Amino acid sequence: MNRAINIQEIIDFIKYNSPKESNLISNLETIESGEWESKAYYKFVDFANANQQGSKWQFKENIVMEHPKFKTIVLDILENDRLGGIEFIKFI
Repeated sequence: MNRAINIQEIIDFIKYNSPKESNLISNLETIESGEWESKAYYKFVDFANANQQGSKWQFKENIVMEHPKFKTIVLDILENDRLGGIEFIKFI
């Protein structure tokens, strides 16, 4: 767990800096809380059986962003532009 990071602030940062045509922004409005998988990774969706039929985790793409405080963050974007998790490269 990384108590130095307020996830809601990171979500607000992503909303503000995401492309306006992306469905990601509207999906972030209703995102449920997640949990720390490690000191560098916060997950919103269980990635058990990732990319297998019936799994909640159906990977689409990564989006790399530069945060002013935490530097490089990598967003795992799932099908339907859902945020699966956030990796904070600085803490790896």
